[in-house]
Amino acid sequence: MAEYWWSARLAALALHPEVQLPAVAPPGFARLRPLIHKGWEMVLAALELSRPDLDLEACLVDYRGLLQAALERWQLTPEQLQGALEDRRHRALVQDRAAWLALHHPYPGVPERLARLAAEGSDWVVLTTKGRAFACELLAGHGLEPLAVFGHEQGTKPEVLLRLAQERPDISLWFVEDRRPTLEQVRSTPGLEAVRCFLVSWGYLGPQDCQGLPQGILLLEPDRFAAPLADWP
Repeated sequence: MAEYWWSARLAALALHPEVQLPAVAPPGFARLRPLIHKGWEMVLAALELSRPDLDLEACLVDYRGLLQAALERWQLTPEQLQGALEDRRHRALVQDRAAWLALHHPYPGVPERLARLAAEGSDWVVLTTKGRAFACELLAGHGLEPLAVFGHEQGTKPEVLLRLAQERPDISLWFVEDRRPTLEQVRSTPGLEAVRCFLVSWGYLGPQDCQGLPQGILLLEPDRFAAPLADWP
């Protein structure tokens, strides 16, 4: 969360220097975060949070409507917002990589569990809506070496999973994700019926995300995530 706000705030100020944004993420950003899917949306959310008349409750009810109205209000495109975000992150890496990495705080036990996968003979890859270069820097900063990293440049997560399934029909794909709509999209994508889908109980979940999960999406608690793969649900 610290890095998300830090980068989104700087990107927003680069696009609209006149806005006032606090150095520390306001409570509204944390409430919007479970709904945010792509990086550019974070920058747009930061701009919206600069508005004294913002109706946050209405935004939470109709987030998609918020995005469209905000794009028109600020006269910006997703490409402009994404470009500003990646420019800020690139500058941070060039100017002070250690400081940028220090803004990230992994969930306890997750880096260690990922590192154990290789020892268990299980290859793992990363699918992220971050830019691939930034994801690689972050993983390297925690000593993690996945088989491959797919950023937003390589397509959506269902698209990447479909390519993996088609290229390697002999392997079993397990997809671990903290965004329920993404898992539901995977479940409804033809060709991905065999992918095992897990919703982790940590991360940026909405209040109702763990309730009434549809068939084919299994809840993964930290203790089961830490256990051998044979013990997963």
